[in-house]
Amino acid sequence: MKKQIALVGNPNSGKTTLFNLLTGTNQRVGNWPGVTVERKSGNIKKRPHLDLQDLPGIYSLSPYTSEEMVARDYLLTAQPAAILNVVDATNLERNLYLTLQLLEMGIPTVIALNMTDTLKQQGRSIKVDQLSHQLGCPIQSISALKKMGIPQLLSEVERTSTQSSTPYFPQYEKQFEAAIAQVIELLPQTIPTRQQRFYAIKSLEQDPDILHQLNFGETEKADLSEIIMILEKIYSDDIEAIIVNQRYQLIETISSSVQEEIGNGLNISDKVDQIVTNRFLALPIFALVMWLTYFLAIQTVGTIGTDWVNDVLFGQFVPVIIQNLLDTFGIAGWLQSLVLDGIVAGCGAILGFVPQIFVLFFCLGILEDIGYMSRIAFVMDRIFRRFGLSGKSFIPMLIATGCGVPGVMASRTIENEQDRKITIMTATFMPCSAKLPIISLVAGAFFPGNPWIAPSAYFIGMGAIILSGLALKKTKQLGGLASPFIMELPSYHLPQIQTVLRYSSDKAISFIKRAGTIIFVTNIIIWFASSYSWALAPVETNQSILASIGHGFAFFFQPLGFGNWKATIAAITGLLAKETVIASFGILYKLGETSESNRELWTLLQQDYSALSAYSFLIFNLLCAPCFAAIGAIHREMGNAKWTWIAVGFQTGLAYAVSLIIYQLGAVFLYHHQPTIWTGIALILLSAMVYSIVRKPASALPIVTLKNLQKELMNG
Repeated sequence: MKKQIALVGNPNSGKTTLFNLLTGTNQRVGNWPGVTVERKSGNIKKRPHLDLQDLPGIYSLSPYTSEEMVARDYLLTAQPAAILNVVDATNLERNLYLTLQLLEMGIPTVIALNMTDTLKQQGRSIKVDQLSHQLGCPIQSISALKKMGIPQLLSEVERTSTQSSTPYFPQYEKQFEAAIAQVIELLPQTIPTRQQRFYAIKSLEQDPDILHQLNFGETEKADLSEIIMILEKIYSDDIEAIIVNQRYQLIETISSSVQEEIGNGLNISDKVDQIVTNRFLALPIFALVMWLTYFLAIQTVGTIGTDWVNDVLFGQFVPVIIQNLLDTFGIAGWLQSLVLDGIVAGCGAILGFVPQIFVLFFCLGILEDIGYMSRIAFVMDRIFRRFGLSGKSFIPMLIATGCGVPGVMASRTIENEQDRKITIMTATFMPCSAKLPIISLVAGAFFPGNPWIAPSAYFIGMGAIILSGLALKKTKQLGGLASPFIMELPSYHLPQIQTVLRYSSDKAISFIKRAGTIIFVTNIIIWFASSYSWALAPVETNQSILASIGHGFAFFFQPLGFGNWKATIAAITGLLAKETVIASFGILYKLGETSESNRELWTLLQQDYSALSAYSFLIFNLLCAPCFAAIGAIHREMGNAKWTWIAVGFQTGLAYAVSLIIYQLGAVFLYHHQPTIWTGIALILLSAMVYSIVRKPASALPIVTLKNLQKELMNG
């Protein structure tokens, strides 16, 4: 029977590198049930009876993030044979906070003291035997990057997972230990002996999930409240602060006794950080680094691969081969059209993104592996926190200027669930490369002498992100009190190419599996709707199902200034891919294949739309729900249909409202039209937007709890 080993550690501790080293190609990747947190597991090489479960990188077992909830629930329910705790030797104090909580769970634990080679380069060392004695668990010094100490570590893990011994628990001050013992007496008999200390401390913390699970009676609740009240009176502090202080006092005692300074002065990482995180140089350096990443992924290396997939693989080879096969077997014309124009063309459009995504995440993987991504989040947090977003939100938004799909996918680097959802909902407001033809078309056809129209799309996109972030952060579902931004800055080191390649490959494969399936189905629907009438007879596009749908929805866009069925069709087909907007206009105006610089198309559009309605059309397509590939990515990252619909609804609703405001107020103030009921609605929407931005956050209201009332009574 296989034994499960839980791999646990802080972010940037080298946990992923160690996991890849131990499992090699024996990995399985998926998601934990009910959440979007990535799940990795695999058999340890040459030890198939040991199954390694790679838990998310976490700083503690307090359920503040989905990653922490996943890790804690697994350790409590799965009861692995052993825990392999990866500790960054260069950040011992920060890492030991999680270690103490793991030891409190009573599960046999082995510590992999990673990056000891880097620690030595910094002029420091750790007395491993003394640290092992004080923590009461075996410790093995390793370097996952240089593959040092791995055989000895595996031997220790195997030995620990097979032997049964009395668990060792960290000992705190006498008064606190007495309180723990009293709470243990209150616990139900169903709690295993080795887990009692963990449940007791969590009960003192007033952890809602644990208290719900324990389901104390009224007597036990009263006794627990009395124990907490006494502790808070003894230590003159809040119970959560008491527990945190107890842990850090022990950590400080242990760390001071086991760490030694071999040399003096700043290490290399500190010297680099003096430049990279400098208040004045940080942003220019970051802009240069991300420009280079974008340049390689979207404009050069990634584009070369994308062009080859689109123009050669799916432009010449695959269609010709499939066409010959279909002709050989005498397949009917309608079915050939479905296969070639729907399935093959659709799959080609999706797979064309893969080279860009691979190169993009390869570059991001290198930046993450060397430790630079942590610095980016640290620098940007100072700016984005003013708008209610995490510093990590900036990276997906920057990436979204190339393509919304990888921009949405990059949001998974954000630990805070609320910030991650806000980022997913707003990242695609940035004009991506697929929206550039629409911007160019409107600017060229209606504003040929105005150089500010095209840049205004970027200003509006960024403004929508910032103002939406402010508004969403003040809602009850996505807001709350600002969460502390904890970012560990690991030491710089060379990237491990194998790890980076696996990281970028996983992201590319995930994109193909998830987004590709949605596009596959959608392409078939669009092909059918644009080729057949409701009587299921082949017809021209202007007589097709798609055209009739356009007529049916045209009234919806009339208040926005482009209530023409052709513009409606163009906006609807833009959900498949924004590039199709120009092609749709070409088909609907009987121009065949066209481009955004086609003068004949400009003339025809000028006959049907005013400059204001054209600009309204541009803003709607800029802010509305992105292409189906990006919607597929949103669904993948949100993890459920409810939040996907909320995101799409928010984006489309905001796009409609902003376009309505621009057109209706522009018609009155620029074209001197008489105000209508829609002018009033536009003013109401504008007022509502301003209010949602300036109002007090939903979480700003004081929270009254029994514990707070008890403290007030104690203070008189």
